[in-house]
Amino acid sequence: MRAASLFQNSSIEFVSVARSTVLALGLAAVAIPIASADDWSGWLGDQRDGVYRESGIIDSIPESGLQLKWRAKIAGGYAGPSVADGRVFVFDYAQRQGEAFNDPGKRADLTGDERLIVLDSETGKELWRHEYERPYSISYPAGPRCTPTIDGDRVYILGSEGDLRCLSVTDGELIWSRNFPKDFSAEVPIWGFSAHPLIEGDLLYTMVGGDGQGVVAFDKMTGEVRWKQLDSNAGYCAPSILKQGDQKQLLVFSPTGIHGLDLLSGEPIWNVELSPMFDMSIAIPAIEGNRVYASGIRTESVMFELNENATAANELWRGERDHSVFSSNSPAVFIDGVVYGTDCNVGELIAFDAKDGDRLWSTFQATKPDEKRFIKHGTAFLTRIGDSNRFFVFSENGDLMIATLSKDGFKEHGRFHAIEPTQEAFGRSVVWTHPAYANQTVFIRNDQEIVAYSLAKPE
Repeated sequence: MRAASLFQNSSIEFVSVARSTVLALGLAAVAIPIASADDWSGWLGDQRDGVYRESGIIDSIPESGLQLKWRAKIAGGYAGPSVADGRVFVFDYAQRQGEAFNDPGKRADLTGDERLIVLDSETGKELWRHEYERPYSISYPAGPRCTPTIDGDRVYILGSEGDLRCLSVTDGELIWSRNFPKDFSAEVPIWGFSAHPLIEGDLLYTMVGGDGQGVVAFDKMTGEVRWKQLDSNAGYCAPSILKQGDQKQLLVFSPTGIHGLDLLSGEPIWNVELSPMFDMSIAIPAIEGNRVYASGIRTESVMFELNENATAANELWRGERDHSVFSSNSPAVFIDGVVYGTDCNVGELIAFDAKDGDRLWSTFQATKPDEKRFIKHGTAFLTRIGDSNRFFVFSENGDLMIATLSKDGFKEHGRFHAIEPTQEAFGRSVVWTHPAYANQTVFIRNDQEIVAYSLAKPE
């Protein structure tokens, strides 16, 4: 383990603003209140719901594209960036030896370092990094899967081989660490540990895997185990918080089903069976009101509803071929009785009626616009803008869009090629990482760089 303060700018391209523009914006700031800022402190944002709530941002993407603020060199990984208190946290893997290849059925053996790199959110200057040697033996070995989780003065990371670490956000000092194979005899999933750490109150929740320890709650301050639950493999889905009125539960999608657990004790409250092939419980369930939708690959999906106190679940319907949507890399969203998600079978963005699962429309515009037939695991990451029906849509080919999603269709409001797809999947180039949205800026990474573009509405 190495932690160092590194104020390097050799890998930074900072885009300067003309002096006159700076003066003009400075005068404008005196007269106009600054829009409220928002952080993106972990997977799917501060509230883990995939909603970007900041004001003062653009309504559409202009033909000229977005203004680049900065770019910085990084290495490989699927972990999206997170942003908090003026810092950007990006988790990557610097490979040193071995042959990296993408085969869904084979593990690649590599040597290298997992690294948490922390940058200034306004300039892209590196502030510090924490890195440790970590051999890999996983499929799709580009790097970590889990977005860093920031909680106050601490940041939590979970690496592909099961290294859970708590660090100081100030300088990267290691506070505590656990290793799942060593400490729990856990099996490393073929596609690596992927359940983004979740903080709620004093506890950190993530998937570990094994008899009685499918999900584990840790004391966030010390790393001590507070409780374990479920006989299941780890799968790939992050735990989330289910809110029903004043009640909160831990919502877990394991390879054996969807479970509601007591936050403090881990005691099971309800469960619905769902067993995706190859343990591919990946996308967090989509929720509206008391209805919950979960899906795996092929034809594994279920819609169910919870009773008033969320103590029991009633199954409404199950997915079938050419029915509902089967999410993989990105979670679906559930709004006004319609579910939207990218389908791992055909690769389109699909909308379906939550009442019965019947499809309303589908389009490749969000994933790969030139496609006519199908693309395996076609991916687009959807981020809702406030409580509107507008979304930032980030496609696997590196395009960022703003679009309206409704039961009537997909309406695009501008598109911009933000970053190059540098990974390979099923014979095509992709970028499979969720952007972060904070401080009127979008932060996007691939396996070579992280870029920051302004989303501020022009004065």
